[in-house]
Amino acid sequence: MYYVVHMTFGGYVREVRETFRRDDPAYSVRRVAQRVGVEPAYLSKIERDQVAPPSEATIRRLASELRADPDLLLAMAGKVSSDLQAIVRRRPQLFGELIRELRDAPDHAILRVAREVRDGDW
Repeated sequence: MYYVVHMTFGGYVREVRETFRRDDPAYSVRRVAQRVGVEPAYLSKIERDQVAPPSEATIRRLASELRADPDLLLAMAGKVSSDLQAIVRRRPQLFGELIRELRDAPDHAILRVAREVRDGDW
């Protein structure tokens, strides 16, 4: 399942959960909330965008439970993972410049840069 640009964090979580629930009753709000470690009422409010997105830790547990990419859910929640924040903080000017240069690049170009970095002979 892919992220839809106009969808909210809560709407996306609900859509994914409901998709799983169609085939598996273990994906009810109550049961998912229990496995993620939140109250069912809180998860329901998250899904209806009545509360702000939860903490990074809770988002990561939701991502795992819903088989979703945690970075995608964090971004939809307006957050950046703590490990990425730490990386950027080490070299903020370089990463700022890199990200700005890649801002309008097509996905295939960004993947090419990532592969070059991963496979490069430094």
